[in-house]
Amino acid sequence: MKALLIVDMQNDFMPGGALAVPKGDALLPIINSLMDDFTLIVASQDTHTHDHTSFVVNGGTWPVHCVKDTQGYELASSLYKAKINAIFPKGQDKKIDSYSAFFDNEHLQATGLGDFFKAREVTDLYLVGVATEYCVLFSALDALQLGFNVFIIADACAGIDIQPGDSLRALEQIQSQGGHVISSCQALLR
Repeated sequence: MKALLIVDMQNDFMPGGALAVPKGDALLPIINSLMDDFTLIVASQDTHTHDHTSFVVNGGTWPVHCVKDTQGYELASSLYKAKINAIFPKGQDKKIDSYSAFFDNEHLQATGLGDFFKAREVTDLYLVGVATEYCVLFSALDALQLGFNVFIIADACAGIDIQPGDSLRALEQIQSQGGHVISSCQALLR
């Protein structure tokens, strides 16, 4: 069985948000069109407390973003949420960041997403969302470690690219670990 994993398509990662991914909103029509081809669709949701250690104001790297119960935390308004079967929060432990939809960055705690997919006999996992070189990358690598066939739909992902080429290098890393990088057209043919 195949499943679609929508990674962190939240308001704070859209243009105008606290940690905007350039052109992140341009992914929404592509992701919405892909949903018709999947019977199992799951979204991850970056979920932080206001005192999360990843925030610059608390000594971390990132601006304050995706604080639970704020507008920025919500899934993007034009995402077809009615088609999403389940939402998995990540990053809830204020002391450990969580780029992956499956585990925190220290691999101390699982989100339950891997077990959710395995219970539904998912073998092929298609990933879309933001940011390519952070949350998509770490989710893909963890999914590969868990034994899933991983397909990154490249034109339905966007990166921050703090260093030019970060997103491309992330896709190459996924491929080097056994993942597949495909287009949305290729995904619809599978």
